[in-house]
Amino acid sequence: MTGDRPRWRTLRVRLTMVAGLVITAAVVLGIVLLYLLQVQSVDRTLDGQLRAYAVEITESASTGSWPRLLAPSTLDADAEAQVLAPDGHVLAATRTLTGLPAMYTVARDSETPQRTSAADGIIPDDVRVIAVHQIVGGQLVTILAGTPTGLLTQLREAFTSNLLLGFPVILIVAAATVWVIVGRVLRPVEQIRHAVTEITSADLSRRVPEPGTPDEIGSLARTMNDMLGRLENSAGRQRRFVADASHELRSPLAAIRTTLEVGLAHRDRAPWPEIAERAARQSDRLETVIEQLLLLARADEHQLAANVSDVDVDRLLRDIHDSTPAGHLAIDLEPPGVTKVPGHADHLERLFRNVLDNAVRHAETTVRISTTTTDGRVVTEIADDGPGIPAEDRERVFDRFVRLDGSRDRASGTSGLGLAIAREIVTAHRGGIRVADTEGRGTTVVIWLPRHEPEP
Repeated sequence: MTGDRPRWRTLRVRLTMVAGLVITAAVVLGIVLLYLLQVQSVDRTLDGQLRAYAVEITESASTGSWPRLLAPSTLDADAEAQVLAPDGHVLAATRTLTGLPAMYTVARDSETPQRTSAADGIIPDDVRVIAVHQIVGGQLVTILAGTPTGLLTQLREAFTSNLLLGFPVILIVAAATVWVIVGRVLRPVEQIRHAVTEITSADLSRRVPEPGTPDEIGSLARTMNDMLGRLENSAGRQRRFVADASHELRSPLAAIRTTLEVGLAHRDRAPWPEIAERAARQSDRLETVIEQLLLLARADEHQLAANVSDVDVDRLLRDIHDSTPAGHLAIDLEPPGVTKVPGHADHLERLFRNVLDNAVRHAETTVRISTTTTDGRVVTEIADDGPGIPAEDRERVFDRFVRLDGSRDRASGTSGLGLAIAREIVTAHRGGIRVADTEGRGTTVVIWLPRHEPEP
């Protein structure tokens, strides 16, 4: 799974590290927040109890005379208190603090007690103290009430020890959980990777396993299988193309070789002019096939729409019409008017000429060429009155090296590339080509190209 990479750099390890740290941080943050909430709750409870004790003390001296010994708090038995006069001397105190000087001093405009040296050795450090200014019997007094904060200390110690002990445990548990979950989630990815490593160009029929889940991994597997299907189809077309191209190139070469060998076998009696003529015809055919193959190779490299200019379709069709040998056929050209399309003039000429040559080859009496403009497109129809094309073959005729009868008879001199080249050219020019539905006999090939729009 890791290949040549260090194991710690695998996606599973990195996801585990990140997710484990995030989960641990979230848990620790939750614990800290819970601790702070508990501390706040204890603080509020202690403050409430101490203030209630201050009220009890105030009520015990409502007449202005203070008892020598303050009664203990009804809410907190550990609470201690002193009542200070404005000059700081002690008016009353609880049993533990009786006869002792003030443990804390408080400014008149403040409620924050300041510890004095008298408290050393008597009042522990972990104590909660509040100061309440009250007027009792016409005299301003300060009531100091305090209680040990042992509960807060216990909370703090418990929090620290639990955090120190629990943090590694939380981290380990979180990392282990994430490791297992990520492993299960990435298992289909590993299966896909393993399957892809075993797929070679010699066997593109294999597919990666699909987990069958409507998530990103399932979508990845389906996309890869679609890609493998396209690669398989492309490789199949390429193999068929190479085989057909080899056959097309071999046929004229074999014919030339046979013709020359027959002549050489009978040097004195061979009709050399006729032999030369046959060899020349086969050479022309070989040259045509090579040109077509080179054009298809350029189409595969998306180079057919280079050197774009405005092409006059009317003039182009007239030139093709005038230069096409008609023989016994009537080739009717309906004047299209002024129609221009952006494109490569030589390639567009080959497009129309290939379709017209195909129509002339199959027509019985008439070929008709017409052009119209509609919806920003130039539409050209080339129709013949030949035997027609079956509906199931109307798309296949544009494939390379396709002959509808499936034979390898080269009497017609065609290679099965003309309409394939036409489709490549029209596609490169952002147009389209199809065989239209026709009633009865005949074939109509419809070509549409984007119309040239003059600049305003």
